[in-house]
Amino acid sequence: MTSYKDVLEADEKFRYMLLSRLQSDCDYYLGYGNRSKNALWAENEKEQIKVMKELWKSFDTDEKPEWLTWDDILNYEAEMIG
Repeated sequence: MTSYKDVLEADEKFRYMLLSRLQSDCDYYLGYGNRSKNALWAENEKEQIKVMKELWKSFDTDEKPEWLTWDDILNYEAEMIG
């Protein structure tokens, strides 16, 4: 796994793509992945959510992804961690 601090310094396109990947991982984890940590990029629920939050916050206000809101991330956190 790449350090999440390294990805925060990556270009915007890469950060969008990684955030989308992390979201897909969460959807799989909660569905067909049967809550297997191996389905997560971070291989840990808390770390996965932490990286998603940091990535989301790394975008300027007018650059935030429309397809993933802060509330969406908090909902993943509630479902995955409790």
